Amino acid sequence: MSTINSMNTQSTLTVDGKEYQYHSLSKAAEQLEGIEKLPKSLKVLLENLLRNEDGDTVTGDDIKAIAEWLDKRSSDREIQYRPARVLMQDFTGVPAVVDLAAMRDAIAHAGGDPECINPLSPVDLVIDHSVMVDRFADDQAFHDNVEIEMQRNGERYAFLRWGQTAFDNFRVVPPGTGICHQVNLEYLAQSVWSANIGGEDWAYPDTLVGTDSHTTMINGIGVLGWGVGGIEAEAAMLGQPVSMLIPEVIGFKLTGKLPEGVTATDLVLTVTQMLRKKGVVGKFVEFYGDGLADLPLADRATIANMAPEYGATCGFFPVDDETLNYMRLSGRPDDVIKRVEAYCKAQGLWREAGDEPEFTDSLHLDMSTVEASLAGPRRPQDRVALPDVPDTFDELLALQVTPADDEQARLESEGGSGTAVGGPNAQATVTIDGEEHTMSHGAVVIAAITSCTNTSNPSVMMAAGLVAKKAIELGMVRKPWVKSSLAPGSKVVTDYLEKAELTPYLDKLGFNLVGYGCTTCIGNSGPLPDEIAKAITEHDLTVSAVLSGNRNFEGRVHPHVKANWLASPPLVVAYALAGNTRINLKTEPLGLDKDNKPVYLKDIWPTNTEIAEAVAKVDDGMFRTRYADVFSGDKHWQGIDISEGKTYAWDDNSSYVQNPPFFEDIDQPLKPLENVENARVLALFGDSITTDHISPAGNIKTSSPAGEYLQSLGVKPEDFNSYGSRRGNHEVMMRGTFANIRIRNQMLGGEEGGETIHTPSGERMAIYDAAMRYQKEGTPLVVLAGKEYGTGSSRDWAAKGTILLGVKAVIAESFERIHRSNLVGMGVLPLQFVDGQNIAELGLTGQETINIKGINDELKPNQRLEVEATDTDGKTTTFNVQCRIDTRNEISYFKAGGILHYVLRELIAK
Repeated sequence: MSTINSMNTQSTLTVDGKEYQYHSLSKAAEQLEGIEKLPKSLKVLLENLLRNEDGDTVTGDDIKAIAEWLDKRSSDREIQYRPARVLMQDFTGVPAVVDLAAMRDAIAHAGGDPECINPLSPVDLVIDHSVMVDRFADDQAFHDNVEIEMQRNGERYAFLRWGQTAFDNFRVVPPGTGICHQVNLEYLAQSVWSANIGGEDWAYPDTLVGTDSHTTMINGIGVLGWGVGGIEAEAAMLGQPVSMLIPEVIGFKLTGKLPEGVTATDLVLTVTQMLRKKGVVGKFVEFYGDGLADLPLADRATIANMAPEYGATCGFFPVDDETLNYMRLSGRPDDVIKRVEAYCKAQGLWREAGDEPEFTDSLHLDMSTVEASLAGPRRPQDRVALPDVPDTFDELLALQVTPADDEQARLESEGGSGTAVGGPNAQATVTIDGEEHTMSHGAVVIAAITSCTNTSNPSVMMAAGLVAKKAIELGMVRKPWVKSSLAPGSKVVTDYLEKAELTPYLDKLGFNLVGYGCTTCIGNSGPLPDEIAKAITEHDLTVSAVLSGNRNFEGRVHPHVKANWLASPPLVVAYALAGNTRINLKTEPLGLDKDNKPVYLKDIWPTNTEIAEAVAKVDDGMFRTRYADVFSGDKHWQGIDISEGKTYAWDDNSSYVQNPPFFEDIDQPLKPLENVENARVLALFGDSITTDHISPAGNIKTSSPAGEYLQSLGVKPEDFNSYGSRRGNHEVMMRGTFANIRIRNQMLGGEEGGETIHTPSGERMAIYDAAMRYQKEGTPLVVLAGKEYGTGSSRDWAAKGTILLGVKAVIAESFERIHRSNLVGMGVLPLQFVDGQNIAELGLTGQETINIKGINDELKPNQRLEVEATDTDGKTTTFNVQCRIDTRNEISYFKAGGILHYVLRELIAK
């Protein structure tokens, strides 16, 4: 707690006879005029500063700066924020634990005690990203997928079990439990945290950072939290504060109610589109308005979940009666619920009717105007009204221009029959279960009820079950080329679908349980049936996936699928019945009933009353039972053999977990910062390069550098698993960096695939191979890019892989918040074009030699630097860039070679 308490705010709160110490915002208001008008999310930051005031990382001026925010509704003040806890999923958690294990090795090598490397903040790691949809549409799917998951991930899971025993303050939720964000919402979060510190019980807001960008989901229950890179999360675990600027806060006023037939998913896609248009990158969004009184907490969590998609740091919902209702429903203890109510009311964190805090800016949505929607085919913010999906797909198809289109015209002009491969009317005949079927462009080959966004929401999950029930009763079946799956966010979902007697109908349509995890939304969609994949490839079909997820970037869901649509779970079921996204579900039939009569969406869509009756079957006993022994795991987990010891016994033959090279020179003196000289451009990218493009994700191609490496170890292609599952092996990950099949390097004219041109030889090769050749030549590298570089998931390997490839700097028009931070955290310099300049205006081609001047030990946050780019003719273009190291702490991290290097050097020095 605060070692200074300059404002004398420490007070006592008595709840049901128990006393808690806390830092009173009411007492602070006696010295900080007007703070009662602050957005509630900023009140949480204010309390955090009051509680952690130490005169060094947090000063009285930092505290006053929160109140001064009201003058301009913004601030350029950097503060040091300390979240109460850290949340991880296994894709990002494994490399984090690998780094901790490597730090233990390094500190032991330097003569220190390895046990000084331990999380100082509580850490929960939920294994939820490893299950894949290998088996589907049968009763054995879940059992078989679990068996395959355990076989594939045995090394990783043994490593995590070692971490669970070796590290203090570190818990692991075993596989097969649920998605980390849903487990957090249903069980881990407390809204108001408590801890015994120095012999006293303290109460303070439950806050966290997580190694998944959708950590923001927890803001739906009044918990301030957002995603950070694994690198930044590791530093937070080790006691480092999160450096941040006091954010602007955009108020989003909600009024009215959703109309009949409209879901929470439709609402969140509308909110996402509105906020993207508004521009909220790097800002807090706080929801207010009387519409919240009728907005269920699950709907709030759905909106909060999508904060990365609308670009905000978080989407915060204050605590109110609905929060407490959900806490009771989800089985929270009575003393926790009482503490939450008493604390939030005492601190002015409770939402009252008519609350109108002062915001930087605001916007308003009357929820009665929301309509049924999807988002796609490539970005979550591109909302499309349901009737407009066919036209939007056709616009995408028109962009897929191939020579086959000319061949189609020739066939038609000559009076020929048939369709050209890839042409606008291309079709493929496939044989499925002995019957022939015709597939065409727009075919829905994946229909997945998946991801944290929607599977945490009983209303949309029950709606999906009711759609399935009505369809089955009419004698309908899903189209045979559709790979359908159901991956709930927790076992509670299974319980309430069964209690509502909807599971048999979902099963009969092919939406059998495939696992409890993220699956399709993160690219773990598994293989398509061979005959479907062959038809897509041979006929160059542009096909669709419809999923209830939050991400639909190119190449993310499945390498054979170019059009990905986000939709509510009931619409996922509807599209599985229709089988194609070129059908207007508002006006055209989904299929035929048992009497061969057309069935329309309106015929099987449940009423709000029907959904409410099903949701009423959810009870607290389901939550209490499922979470009673959540950390124990099943027989598979308990049967894993683990090594013991303070340091990890690395296996040189492991293809999953290896000791990374990041800390090899940690016992050597720091080198001074130097200019980047005679660098070459590794790749030149356009706008919206996501971390899915940069970081290894999804399937590993046999012919890729990573695939060739695994085969050299004797790993068969069928056992490659995904990149995400191999994040603990830097040899795989650095080979997969910039290797996405959909990435477009402008040095190759925008052609898809992870290749580049080596300069000056002019040879074309894989980006990894070029990087290794440059390293042998002693040549530093830079990456050039457009706007929004690094959007998407908070993948630390997007930065780790970049530094291991030898990239010293990334020069872009703008950066996504987390990725910019991660680059700094790994010692890569993020630089931003200024004065409206960009790659095109400067005439850069990627063939230049690059010099970056002004990098030295006097480097300051946001300093301007000079870049010289000399082309092959010897012409030099000079331009300025802004150093996007934004805070003093980040300067310290960068000088040390990265944030973990900084922490480790501090520990060694002690």
